[in-house]
Amino acid sequence: MTVTLNFHGAAGTVTGSCYRIVHPQGQFLIDCGLFQGNKTVRDLNYKPLPFDPGKIDFVLLTHAHIDHAGLLPRLCKLGYRNKMIMTEPTSGLLEFLLPDAAGIQESEAERETKKRGRRGEAPAEALYTMEDATEALKHRTTIKYGEWLDPGPGVRVRYWNAGHILGSASVEVEVKNGGGKVIRLLFSGDIGPDEKVFYLEPDAPAGFDYILCESTYGGRERDDYTLVQRREALQTEINDALKRGGNLVIPAFAVERSQELLHDIGLLIKEGAIAPNLVFLDSPLASKVTGVYKKYEAMFEDVELSANELFNDPRFRIVEAVEESKAINSIKGGAIIMSASGMADAGRIKHHLRNNLIRANATVLFVGYQAPGTLGQIIQSGAREVRIHSQLVPVRARIRSLGNYSAHADHSELMAWIKERLPAHGALFLTHGEDEERAALRSAIIASGGLAGDQVILPLLDDAFELRAEGVKGVQKPEASRIDLSQITSDWHNAYASFIIDLSHLLKAAESDARRLEIMAGLKAELAATAEAPAPPPRAAPMSGEIHGEPSGE
Repeated sequence: MTVTLNFHGAAGTVTGSCYRIVHPQGQFLIDCGLFQGNKTVRDLNYKPLPFDPGKIDFVLLTHAHIDHAGLLPRLCKLGYRNKMIMTEPTSGLLEFLLPDAAGIQESEAERETKKRGRRGEAPAEALYTMEDATEALKHRTTIKYGEWLDPGPGVRVRYWNAGHILGSASVEVEVKNGGGKVIRLLFSGDIGPDEKVFYLEPDAPAGFDYILCESTYGGRERDDYTLVQRREALQTEINDALKRGGNLVIPAFAVERSQELLHDIGLLIKEGAIAPNLVFLDSPLASKVTGVYKKYEAMFEDVELSANELFNDPRFRIVEAVEESKAINSIKGGAIIMSASGMADAGRIKHHLRNNLIRANATVLFVGYQAPGTLGQIIQSGAREVRIHSQLVPVRARIRSLGNYSAHADHSELMAWIKERLPAHGALFLTHGEDEERAALRSAIIASGGLAGDQVILPLLDDAFELRAEGVKGVQKPEASRIDLSQITSDWHNAYASFIIDLSHLLKAAESDARRLEIMAGLKAELAATAEAPAPPPRAAPMSGEIHGEPSGE
């Protein structure tokens, strides 16, 4: 029996990281993350897993972000009871992240149940519950950077700093095939940029049979900057926003982004560079995570303002109570409001957006990646109106983006990381990126001469690759895809919502009721004609061929 590598997530999408290795003495997972994005992508979370959770020997977790760890409670709900291996800081973060995720799943199920009840339909079931999150936390096992661990027969692993968030890791794996030969793999996890407040640059050894590398920002460069220049850019955004007279709303991930922003805002206030009336961190999760960051302060570098000094400023408010959060809505200007989630698809940020997007003097500042189909991406792309909590909300606020707070390496940094890890004798798999970004990174790698075309592979969801020391033996495609690949970037749900908004604007702008009836009659006629027409042929999967694991000899 040989070693098989299966891609059950982050293959054509940025979220849902989950890789499974099957070998002669068992099988295990690297990450088990939540799919985020449009509704079609999110629906993958509810579909049957393409493996039996009860047969998984252990899970290797790269870091605590929900798109890497958010399905661990569901794994336990479906019967998993073995160990989950992670760094100690990751374990500390999961203590809060998984119960918070479970609370979101329960509240979303409750909201959906109310909607279904009005239609006389059966209640919705939560993806997982607080009980499932509690079960998952029982199975945590910690590992230190740079130390070998034998988690199961025929396998040993070692963790390396990935420089992404607190406790993040690249995972080195050695697994024996049926002939006793060792296959060496490196899973990048999420790679951090060179310039960050808290962490050393990413690290890992070189020379593997196979490397899996994330590609979130493939083909995309940020302007070169120092930490001082980054703070200056933030200073400009904050002062411009406050001059307008409204609030500055920042959707921020509870882990990492909130802490870096707080540090830099605190330092700017201390230097007299900005003067907000109040600074809110409105997220119970972010406040708890900030406590974990305080615990591991000794691991950080480039910190110019201690946590105690920061929170001694009376303008800083960490908000936990729901009523206190609602009270923020009465503040019409002069405040900086940071709240999760960073993609604005869940959490208290949706309330703050609903109350501030309608104000022409307000500013919304995005500081991180926005997955296709999320509320954040729709706002960032220039939508005139969005739907929040089933209400149409006009977008009058000024929308801004600042890329220098991303926790991901950009194109050049990814290229440098890959170059330092080579050679990869078998293949390099590019994951955790949209197809356009993966293709750009692949082209650059081939052009650099580091690897041949048939050695740089872009796997698709549920592809299974037979790995040998000398190279990929073959790839097995799933019998049926769990998702229509054409729906990943923009699905019919978002297209329908956009159509309804456009139709509403068209009807409102019509000069008379008679004209409105004409418009609707014309649409009905088009719909009837479409219904009678034969269905178009199925759309082919995008970007097939050698770049998806069928070597062409390029």
